[in-house]
Amino acid sequence: MKRNLSILAIPLVIILLLTSCSSGPSTPTISPTSTSSSSPTATSSLSGTIVVKGSDTMVNLAGVWAETYQSKNPGVQITVSGGGSGIGIAALIDGTTDVCDNSRPWTQEEVDKAKIKGVNPVETKVALDGVAVVVNPQNPINELTLEQLAAIFVGNIVNWKELGGADAQIVVLSRDSNSGTHVFFKEHVLQAKDKKAEYGKQVQFLPTSQSIADEVARNPNAIGYYGMGYLSLEQKDVAIKKDSSSPAVKPSAQTVKDGTYPIARPLFCTTNGQPSGVIAEYLNWILGPEGQRIVGELEFVTIP
Repeated sequence: MKRNLSILAIPLVIILLLTSCSSGPSTPTISPTSTSSSSPTATSSLSGTIVVKGSDTMVNLAGVWAETYQSKNPGVQITVSGGGSGIGIAALIDGTTDVCDNSRPWTQEEVDKAKIKGVNPVETKVALDGVAVVVNPQNPINELTLEQLAAIFVGNIVNWKELGGADAQIVVLSRDSNSGTHVFFKEHVLQAKDKKAEYGKQVQFLPTSQSIADEVARNPNAIGYYGMGYLSLEQKDVAIKKDSSSPAVKPSAQTVKDGTYPIARPLFCTTNGQPSGVIAEYLNWILGPEGQRIVGELEFVTIP
């Protein structure tokens, strides 16, 4: 199903509890709420506002979470915007957001910057995702190994005929450097064997997943990647092989959960300190049955 990655602005609030700094992002202990005892209702007395910034992959998911939660809590307001995990991380460090949505873990450098400003990033895993590799439906290529995929993005394979396709230059599309997906793809695909590998000079860096989807749909020679929640019939997802002797696997809820799809990752909501007050209520709701139902409906993967 095709997803529109336009920025959503929807009401919520969060009260943040600042805790002492740690050497890396902490993981809070949060138990999903029970729908029978503590799920929000239309008569909820909760109130306040919250700003959520970050992952472009997560922006629509975060928007639907916020809209649904607000409908049950009229006094709670959330404003959601994307731009990339790096944008959200910088905003949490600078104190201009209450929640950072990130599709990759924080780096040690980012944690150190946060410490200097008295910020203690605490990551809560809220969903799983497979990074889909997509080509135009006219492209005859149906599967690639991780090694072939890396060679395309670093510039060692430049023509589709090298892979059994048409005699045409490969148009390589990537998210820009503010994107958590950009970083994740580089670390887990490009640098799987060569830790110094970088995106090639031929790569076109685009600001959103939607812009990649649109170009792949238009251009029969294009290849790109984005979260599997944004797949549509206008693009073809390529099956990925860990190596030449491994089976080719497409991204799905099952293959992400069982680990057979090789480009899978967790998605996080990060706060300054352990979640408390309304933010803990909200994250509990996200981790509970209703929040996770939305994860599945938007074609992401629920957490085990």
